[in-house]
Amino acid sequence: MIVFDNVSVQYEQHAVLRNVNLEFATGSFTYLLGPSGSGKSTLLKLLYREIEHYQGSISIMGEDLKKDPRWKLRRKVATVFQSFELLDRKTVYENVALAAQILGMKADEIHRKTIDLIHKVGLEGKEDRFPHQISGGEQQRVAIARALLSEPHILLADEPTGNLDMEHAVNVMKLLVQLHEAEGITIIMATHSQELVTRFPFQKIRLQEGGVTEVVGA
Repeated sequence: MIVFDNVSVQYEQHAVLRNVNLEFATGSFTYLLGPSGSGKSTLLKLLYREIEHYQGSISIMGEDLKKDPRWKLRRKVATVFQSFELLDRKTVYENVALAAQILGMKADEIHRKTIDLIHKVGLEGKEDRFPHQISGGEQQRVAIARALLSEPHILLADEPTGNLDMEHAVNVMKLLVQLHEAEGITIIMATHSQELVTRFPFQKIRLQEGGVTEVVGA
């Protein structure tokens, strides 16, 4: 369970989020909708603590977000972005394995989990390819595999299909839905794509000028 209790974020005189009260159930899939500047990315940044100054309270799995050590948060929450943020000079395998190395896993565990995740996201046989040798949709799959290495309870997705054509966007969405259903991962996804929201119906939260204007179940 993720709970926002009267959360506001303000930069100088401009309110980016205003008195947001929301609950995300464990194992849910939720879209964040709204125009650019409505507060979608800010809400996600609060959850992975890129933004730390806010009024109100946020709790994840019953623990106050401000009191959660960063290392502990990295085990709970993973993030994928519109830009894939892969290292150009590293292979698919190396890009995924790097996340495990940062987490301090042992070599045999790194290899086992890296191979397992590459297969899980449908990239078996492409372990030795570099980012420029695979499609945009496949690059996003690498980013998702990397995010899943810590076995997070929550996956935050900030416009994960924004740089993809519709065919690749649908394939990435199918992967996210599969992970949600098979692994029980809580997914919060900011998107502008009404076509994807219609094709893959889940809970929708609409923001406008920093406030929540609508919450609609799947």
